Amino acid sequence: MKHDKPYDKSVWRSLTMITQFGINMLVPIGLMTALGIFLDQKFETGWITIVLFFVGAIAGGQNVWRMAKRIFAEHEHSGETKGK
Repeated sequence: MKHDKPYDKSVWRSLTMITQFGINMLVPIGLMTALGIFLDQKFETGWITIVLFFVGAIAGGQNVWRMAKRIFAEHEHSGETKGK
């Protein structure tokens, strides 16, 4: 049985977008933190992980910002074409 309700697609699109935001934020943080832990162990320091964590957080924030800007621009553009 197939559900052809109009809101089904918007719900799945919203969930997909939320998941993409999370992935775009967590991957850089995870990778940079792992690199920081590796470098801290290699050079016997304790501060590289903290610095790289914040670098990853900034990079993830930029990813989310760019994605949100692109989605907003697409939404705004599709609204203009529907109105004409």
